[in-house]
Amino acid sequence: MVVPDKSGYFGTFGGRFVPETLMAALTDLDARYRAVRNDRSFKAELAYYLKEYAGRPTPLYYAKNLSKYLGIRKIYLKREDLLHTGSHKINNALGQVLLAKRMGKTRIIAETGAGQHGVATATVAALFGLKCAVYMGEDDTIRQRLNVYRMKLLGADVITVKTGTRTLKDAINDAFRDWVTNVKDTFYLFGTVAGPHPYPMMVRDFQSVLGKEARRQIMEKEKKLPDYLVACVGGGSNAMGLFYQFYRDKKVKFIGVEAAGRGIRTGKHAATLVAGGVGVLHGAKSYLLEDKDGQINETHSISAGLDYPGVGPEHAFFKKTKRAVYVGVTDSQALEGFKLLSRTEGIIPALESAHAVGYLTALARRIRKNSTVVVSLSGRGDKDMDTAIARIKL
Repeated sequence: MVVPDKSGYFGTFGGRFVPETLMAALTDLDARYRAVRNDRSFKAELAYYLKEYAGRPTPLYYAKNLSKYLGIRKIYLKREDLLHTGSHKINNALGQVLLAKRMGKTRIIAETGAGQHGVATATVAALFGLKCAVYMGEDDTIRQRLNVYRMKLLGADVITVKTGTRTLKDAINDAFRDWVTNVKDTFYLFGTVAGPHPYPMMVRDFQSVLGKEARRQIMEKEKKLPDYLVACVGGGSNAMGLFYQFYRDKKVKFIGVEAAGRGIRTGKHAATLVAGGVGVLHGAKSYLLEDKDGQINETHSISAGLDYPGVGPEHAFFKKTKRAVYVGVTDSQALEGFKLLSRTEGIIPALESAHAVGYLTALARRIRKNSTVVVSLSGRGDKDMDTAIARIKL
């Protein structure tokens, strides 16, 4: 399997580019995580909560109507939308909060874009009786107001970030500032496979449960591995959770779907791997979107969870080594995917997942009709109804 080296690098990507004030905290986090990742009691406790509280395993659902409509032999959906809180984010939140408890932390902080990671963090903080603060960009609090209410109902302090682009990038910036100030009692529950080491490795490991299940389930149903894995990519946690368990299976092709927004040529997008370059953002070397002066570009996506100018370093490694292909899907194409899954299968996906579904139409034109495709349905669309009402005329 692909693992980072001791310095947190996946090939030339990753690392730990942070102020000295955070270096000790990250070094301690790395050591404590490595100590528990194979500890039987920790794994048993996590497995208990994933099953009894979160609702794992999730089904690998054969989308018969969607498959027929697109002319693909079989499309399977990994139903992370059925988990408690409505997305894959609960997998990582449970793993990290159990680690935080073992480290004696009494306060949890997090960042969130679409609000799903914030809701998952607020949920596990309530479950274990911990204080919780969630940073969220002002623009995202407006388009994801349902999730803001859910976080507050769960007892979290939702801190609105009004600087910069007022989206996920700036929420992460403020969360790091909080952690520097309160590192003694505070655990930063990072939401995706980006950020400084050990977060890309740790979040990937906690999300790999969905890939482990999918691998077992597809073998039970088809007696063979799938031809394609498709998942949306913002920071990239649901995609990496699926891809990681199939890394050595070279015949299984990985497709990561990024947010092309209003189109790559317009510059109004968040397609980091499709159109970005290499640099350092939020403590790690990876692909990012920046201008000629090295300033981070303002991004755009109809999906708050994909509206981010960076990406996890392991995805950057997959791109460079050509293990995965990354493509862009526009807002309009994502909305078509949103409608398509709703009307063929009676499943309303999150707008993030709708990007992956939206790409299937293009994929169907170029692959063999007898192919088997597994799509990560990372979340459900309840949170996106306000956006859908404004953009989709029924």
